[in-house]
Amino acid sequence: MQRETYFDNAKLLFIFFVVFGHLIQPMKGNFELADALYQWIYIFHIPAFVLISGFFASGANSPNYLKKLTKKLLLPYLLFQLIYNLVYVFISAGSYNSLYDPHWTLWFLLSLFSWHILLIWFKKIPAILGITLAFLIGSLIGFMPLIGHEFSLSRTFVFFPFFLMGYWISKNQLYQFKNMKYQFVAIGFLAVLLVISYLKPMIPVDLMFGSQSYVAMDMLTTGIISRLALYGLSVLMVFSVLILIPRKRFSFTHLGQYTLYVYLLHGVLIQIIRNEELLQLNQNLDIIPLAVISGAMVWFLSSKWVLTFTQPLIEGKATRLQECLDGRGNKLTYRREKPD
Repeated sequence: MQRETYFDNAKLLFIFFVVFGHLIQPMKGNFELADALYQWIYIFHIPAFVLISGFFASGANSPNYLKKLTKKLLLPYLLFQLIYNLVYVFISAGSYNSLYDPHWTLWFLLSLFSWHILLIWFKKIPAILGITLAFLIGSLIGFMPLIGHEFSLSRTFVFFPFFLMGYWISKNQLYQFKNMKYQFVAIGFLAVLLVISYLKPMIPVDLMFGSQSYVAMDMLTTGIISRLALYGLSVLMVFSVLILIPRKRFSFTHLGQYTLYVYLLHGVLIQIIRNEELLQLNQNLDIIPLAVISGAMVWFLSSKWVLTFTQPLIEGKATRLQECLDGRGNKLTYRREKPD
């Protein structure tokens, strides 16, 4: 099956923003540009990633569906939860997290599993009605103080509308606005939001994370209005960025196939970088080398050797390593048989 270049470009861009957002997080609160970029990125990059994930979801269509989801998502979650615990406890002197309290980026695996389960019922509802209902649930869930970070339940309901939108949207719908007129509008909209974020970053970080109730965020009276407004901004930003993503194949486009590897592995590297204070941030312009480092990290974690040796952890198989060993064995055989 031929891969769609557009979606590999999209996934690669969004995983870059994930890594970049985590790298600039220590600068937040100290440098205006970092605050602006952090808010600007977090309004859309996770919703966009979730939407793309929903686009490739098929819903339950076989008896082995749940088994495949468990192997693909829950087993890597359990393994990386252990790895992150080791990193936090022995390297960063942090705390141990239980299995139901996902470390940092690992919430995405639990939520992705849950979104696929929710899709079993929601795909039976007409698209507009189902998406509206999902947004309503995501807004009202903040009133339930018991639903928070544990099992990534809050984020599951908060971001599910984007997953459902991705499931229902078609390629033609995505591509129909990819013309110069709409692209200029998208660039203008994104630029205006970046300027506003620079002048006055005002969206609470916890609201963008979607992992806490309104009571926990001290937003009981304003929480639902703020979340609905954020939903609107996120939808507009997501589609503005999607309009701008090229369909052309570049030399790096293929890296978009390996975003799960980058997503799961980059947190370990960033935690070590933070713990060892390997990056010294002194001014706004330090954002530029951090962007370069983010790109380099994405490239490195998508490289052949990293994929080969981490595939058993992430995919539960070792086909890449086997191919590598078979190829080496064939070369050795050829050398032995080659006459002097």
